[in-house]
Parts: sequence; C-alpha cells; structure tokens
Amino acid sequence: MLNNDNKKIAVVTGARRGIGLGISKELGLDGYYVVLAASSQDAGEALEEMRKSNLASEYQKCDITNPLDREALIKGTCEKFGRLDVLVNNAGVAPKVRIDILETTEESYDHVMDTNARSTFFMCQLAANQMIKMKKNAALSGYSPRIINIASISSYTSSIMRGEYCVSKAAISMTTQLFADRLAEYNIPVFEVRPGIILTDMTKAVQEKYQRLIDEGLTPIKRFGTPKDVADCVVAACSGRLDFATGQMLNADGGFHMRRL
Repeated sequence: MLNNDNKKIAVVTGARRGIGLGISKELGLDGYYVVLAASSQDAGEALEEMRKSNLASEYQKCDITNPLDREALIKGTCEKFGRLDVLVNNAGVAPKVRIDILETTEESYDHVMDTNARSTFFMCQLAANQMIKMKKNAALSGYSPRIINIASISSYTSSIMRGEYCVSKAAISMTTQLFADRLAEYNIPVFEVRPGIILTDMTKAVQEKYQRLIDEGLTPIKRFGTPKDVADCVVAACSGRLDFATGQMLNADGGFHMRRL
C-alpha cells in the first residue's frame, strides 16, 4: 500500500487530453494525487503537463469498455493506495461520422452507448462498492468519497445528426440520479457536470460553426468554454460544500441551459 502522506486519491478517465486533463490538473492543484486513465498505451504529454505544475500523478491505460480494465483501474487503485476519494467518469466518444438519425447504424449506436453509457454505469458500480467498503474502515478517519459523472448539454438537447450521442449522455444523467439515490444512505454524494460548447480536439472540426452560433447569441456568455471551466465545477463538487445536494447537476455551459426570449 503506497500512500505514506495519506493524500486523497482521484481517478479521472479520459484524462489524456482535453476536459479530462483539465480536470486532472485542477484536482492536482487542489491537493489530490491523480490517477489519469485513458485507452492509449502511453500518456502522451499528459503527465508532462502535470509535472510542469509539480502535480502528483500517474497514468494507467484503461479501456473502460473492457470489464477487466475497469476492475484493474478501480480495484488496483484501492489496493495500491488504500483509498479512492474521487472518481470522475469523463471518458467518452462521439460518433465516428455524424449522420441523420434516419440513417444511424446499429454499429455506431452500440459503439457510442457502450463507451459513454454502459461503461459509466459499471464504473460507478465498481467505485461505489469499493467506497462503501472503505467507509467501514475505521483507519480512514474522515473518509468522504464522491463520484462525478461528465455528461453534456446533449443530455437534453436534440441533435439529429448524432442522436446516439444524445441518448448516451441522457443515460449518464439518469445513472447519476440512480447512484446518488442508492449511495445516499452511505453519505457518498454523486454529481453530474454538463459541459456545453468546450474548445477541445473533439470540437475543432466544427469550431467555425459553433463560433458563429455563439456570436449570434446561442449562449449568454459569448465564448467557447474551456476544460478549466468544466474542471472548476468538478472541484466545486469535490469541495464538500455541495454534499447535501447529492444528485445535483452543474452546468458548465455559459448559460446555454437558460430558456430565453
């Protein structure tokens, strides 16, 4: 068991770049030892980015669609460090090709749902069971774990050219509600963060389109969001100040969620 300074441990999936890396940085700055996880064999520049700011971290390859990888990540972290304080389910994929829902293929639907919806559900289950065990461990004084799921404005916004993505994110929203309900008796809060239009590699291909929509007033705050905007919501959910609001959804969307005339 390696955690001599008793640091809090956070696991962030999809942490190799973009929103996941942004979340990892902010959690590191908040004092967590961060286990960055992603499907790639190597961490790319993620660990170097963490080390530039002197942030304690390590990288673990994890294909979250693989049950054995999920178990190795969650149970392995608990065995190695003796605790798991935060799980951030951030990993996700978009459809490989944007296509009208009248033509969406079962292959595309299954690919997106397996990664985004199914894997998030079972990552929550794995972490929850480990956290419940640790809550009963008297040696972990003051242990107060939590789970944060990264969904999207697509949880409730129709986008007919990528319907499978919308359905998968709506599923994450319900997963959050279910686990918040189930884990309330153990005082393990579960939250959801809904990013809006965030400037990452995933949105670069449609950056011009979204910039035009933002300029025309799509969002009250007229700029792209950044990974840090999302990460700030995650850190707020980890602060302990929102625990009585378990199941709460935090919008990181520049006000997109507001209905305006």
